[in-house]
Amino acid sequence: MDGIDGLAPLVAGLLGVGVGLASALAFRWSERAQKHAPPQPEPEVDDGLVRTLAVLRSAAVVLDEQDNLVRASAPAYALGLVRGGRIAPPAIRDMIALVRRDGVIRDEELELDRAPVGRGSLLVQVRVAQVSGRHLVVLAEDLTQARRLEAVRRDFVVNVSHELKTPVGALSLLAETVQDAADDPEAVRRFAGRMQAEAQRLSALVHEIIELSRLQVAGALGPLAIVDVDAVVAEAVDRARTGAAAKNVRLDVGGDTGVQLFGNHDLLVTAVRNLVDNAIAYSGEASHVGVGVREHGDVVEIAVVDEGIGISPSEQERVFERFYRVDAARSRATGGTGLGLSIVKHVAGDHGGEVTVWSQPGRGSTFTMRLPRVPGPDTAAPDEGPAGPADEHGVTRLDQTTLDQTSPDQTSLDPGAHPDTDPDQGEHVQHRSAS
Repeated sequence: MDGIDGLAPLVAGLLGVGVGLASALAFRWSERAQKHAPPQPEPEVDDGLVRTLAVLRSAAVVLDEQDNLVRASAPAYALGLVRGGRIAPPAIRDMIALVRRDGVIRDEELELDRAPVGRGSLLVQVRVAQVSGRHLVVLAEDLTQARRLEAVRRDFVVNVSHELKTPVGALSLLAETVQDAADDPEAVRRFAGRMQAEAQRLSALVHEIIELSRLQVAGALGPLAIVDVDAVVAEAVDRARTGAAAKNVRLDVGGDTGVQLFGNHDLLVTAVRNLVDNAIAYSGEASHVGVGVREHGDVVEIAVVDEGIGISPSEQERVFERFYRVDAARSRATGGTGLGLSIVKHVAGDHGGEVTVWSQPGRGSTFTMRLPRVPGPDTAAPDEGPAGPADEHGVTRLDQTTLDQTSPDQTSLDPGAHPDTDPDQGEHVQHRSAS
């Protein structure tokens, strides 16, 4: 009995080994069978249809008789037409149901949500057709950008017509007045001066319309070259001296020197000049306008700072629109066309950069162009100073506290300074008086 009890553990062990070997062999056989098993066939789609869909620019989706996804192009996913293996937008599903019912091709323009990513909606031209007994094709073309451009062109024509009508009407009226006052030399001289002012305004408007139209054409930059930012700023400020002198506005220039960009010198001068002219136009008498340059890693920031009327948050979103004016009466009185900032936006964009604005009503504004610099041996970003309310875009603020603490010929433009904070904080840049 004791011998039998002693064999029990040995028998149990042998049984365990046998079960383990059998399991291993079964697993290996199953794995080998899976490797050699024929692949599951994909849903059959006519080769001609597949090749046709591959060359289409439109988003394309092929569905089977149960409306399950068979094929879908990348644009179909990008437009959000397909999610979870099925057509997502309810409006397109309704079109599919109608085609299934009567076989008639459906073609509609739909407004679809951008969900799950993005805000707003997309305008999409959708065409649904039965291509075989089993398969159905959905084609969709995004019309959002095209419709937006149509609206922009339409608004542009309306705005240009309105803007041209004012000086042309004024010239016509003044000409009649001069004709009636032919016997009064003093009146003729006075009205002739006003005619000249209106003619200059009309000429400036036409020039900027032509300039803006040219910038909207591909290749508007023309031949590119290494551009010296110091020279760009100096020329832009020099062109703005007359307007600054008329209002006793002091121009202060400075910051990093020896900075270079790759672009078009003349267009960059135009952009900076427009920013400076805009700052002067919206500044009070005997105030200051600063132009600062700063290297920030691979980016060059050209900031134009004023102490003017400022811009409300709601208007900041629109200041770069064509013909938009924060203060229309002031702009027309100073000869503004409402196109200057739009030109700046296009020039910055054509150079691979952007223009941003910081402003508070009653405290002034900072417009900053951020452009890619010419890479140098050391392009590491500088240490950041304490952030102020105005430098969230890397802009430079000019505040009266700082101005009062500097000599007449040296003005500190501090990217972190703020009238409510210590003006000695942050990264100070000494600026040279330019007027």
